Amino acid sequence: MAYKIDDSTCISCGACASECPVGAISQGDAAYVIDENSCISCGACAGVCPVGAPAEA
Repeated sequence: MAYKIDDSTCISCGACASECPVGAISQGDAAYVIDENSCISCGACAGVCPVGAPAEA
């Protein structure tokens, strides 16, 4: 199952995007977003997020 970023928690630090091995994370309007079709559900983003914004959808 793909990960999703809680945009109410995301602080737009970019740690998740730089850690994603497939480049599925990009800056959105208010927060970073994960392309569910590209996400491989590895959890790398969740492991580096300082506020716990990414979680399995």
